[in-house]
Amino acid sequence: MSSSIDPLRKRILRTGWTSLQTLLAILPGKSKTIAVWYGGAIAGDVGGPLVKVKRLQKYFPETRIGYSIVYALSNTPYLSSFALKVLRRREIPVVLNQNGVYYSGWFDGDWEEKNRQMSRAWHAADYVFCQSKFCRECAEQFLGKRSGPTEILFNAVDIDHFSPLSEAELLSRDGTRPVLLLTGKIDDHMFYRIEATVRGFHKACLDGLDADLRLSGWMSANATEMTLGLVRQLGIEDRVILTGRYRQEDAPDIYRAGDIYIMLKHNDPCPNTVIEAMACGLPVLYSASGGVPELATGMAGRALPVEQGFDSNHVPTVQDIADGMIDIVRDLPERRRAARERAENAFDLRKWIERHQFVFKSFFEK
Repeated sequence: MSSSIDPLRKRILRTGWTSLQTLLAILPGKSKTIAVWYGGAIAGDVGGPLVKVKRLQKYFPETRIGYSIVYALSNTPYLSSFALKVLRRREIPVVLNQNGVYYSGWFDGDWEEKNRQMSRAWHAADYVFCQSKFCRECAEQFLGKRSGPTEILFNAVDIDHFSPLSEAELLSRDGTRPVLLLTGKIDDHMFYRIEATVRGFHKACLDGLDADLRLSGWMSANATEMTLGLVRQLGIEDRVILTGRYRQEDAPDIYRAGDIYIMLKHNDPCPNTVIEAMACGLPVLYSASGGVPELATGMAGRALPVEQGFDSNHVPTVQDIADGMIDIVRDLPERRRAARERAENAFDLRKWIERHQFVFKSFFEK
């Protein structure tokens, strides 16, 4: 019974929240300076959209009444067509941050309707930041071509906060087994990431890898149970550690406890976790799909071949994962440096904020 009530309650709450955003869209008043309203998206510590809003609010505090710019996020499409039309009539610019899209391979529901909802802001926005080239290509394929300006702007992190261990700290770990790290929010439908990683790790150990695997982050009860069962089945309990959920402010220490980051999620558009890990000096072993190949370039990453498409979630073969784990450990010092350098050059939060500031100001100079 609860499975039928919870989705209904969720739809009711979402409808009410969307209606509230429509009300905020029609309220009179408009600041003459940069005053940002996030169109219903909220800040938080778990999940890309919440973390992104939290980072933005530090520099552009939210103004719900009297705002002059709307900053919308594609994965939280709370602005109705009517609200967007009202904002245009009021000559309030809408800037959209476009992430991925919905498709049958991962969304068990009416993905076409979800994309129709997402497409409203995609076409109505005065300016769009796409989180990767992959994001733009997917949006054009599933949402249609748009006529307004669009820019590729990777996600970003505070590279002073997300920083590597010092040389002395790394030296103190000499002689210890390298740690392969996987983080994220793992619900039941994301368990395939865990399964592929654990099976690949087991094969790598059989092939001679001397390392540990650490799994950090929120996991559903069912995913946790399946993970523990798989680890016991493979007999690698002494090599696999589950540390559980952590707060965003503790994330740098989570990454610094690892040496190599594992990202086997299929078609991830621009994962914050990959960027955070690289800023902390962790090279990335990744499924060559989505936007990750644009992030972990050169020696900062090690790509694993994987089937492409949007029909289902694909993962590299167990042998390819094992070979990749063994290979990335060999060049670890050089790869650590490359990961940090890539983060400094491409994912510095200061440059990300400056770019937002520039675009926001451009609407006041017309």
